[in-house]
Amino acid sequence: MKLLDLFCCEGGAGTGYARAGFEVTGVDIEDRSERYPFTFVQADALAVLDDLDFVGQFDAIHASPPCQSYSAAFKHLATPQPMLIDPVRERLIRIGKPWIIENVEGAPLGAQDDLFGSYGALLCGTSFGLRVYRHRLFEASFPVTGTVCAHTWPAMNPHNVAGRERIYAEHGRSDPEKVWAAEMGVEWMSRHGARESIPPVFTKHLGRQLLAQIEAVAA
Repeated sequence: MKLLDLFCCEGGAGTGYARAGFEVTGVDIEDRSERYPFTFVQADALAVLDDLDFVGQFDAIHASPPCQSYSAAFKHLATPQPMLIDPVRERLIRIGKPWIIENVEGAPLGAQDDLFGSYGALLCGTSFGLRVYRHRLFEASFPVTGTVCAHTWPAMNPHNVAGRERIYAEHGRSDPEKVWAAEMGVEWMSRHGARESIPPVFTKHLGRQLLAQIEAVAA
């Protein structure tokens, strides 16, 4: 099965889908070819979604639109990023392929299934045995199963004092971002890539459900 990974950055989501069994192609408006682990196309994601001949080659689509304008942690930014979830969702629905959209808490995505035909899930790193939280929302075109948090405090996080101290206590005064990236499972990434990434275990979990959905529809 072929999956299109939109706004792919350096391949956190794509790696999870590959481990679930997909052949992955990534798309990003910036050149990510040096670090993205799979086939890469530099292009605008919305333009790609409008190219029906191109998207027709794929069995499913994942999208991770820019999160900064949806996140409370980035409200101070002088230049907010575009809010693309709605136009992405509209195009995905029109295309008709199975799809998943990922974003941060606070984004207009479903955190769980509802009575109106929307499907969503919240995933947490601690549910998979990671020492990071990295809460992310995933809305899908089909029912998806989320996870239950198993928090301990503090989580590893180089971007706050308590999280850094946990890293220093276990690993000494080495680069905390490298330790954190390795804990998420994205150790090949740049600092910027890891900061924007999700743990691949998230999309491995969802990718298996996506494959099951595709196979059920085809049966």
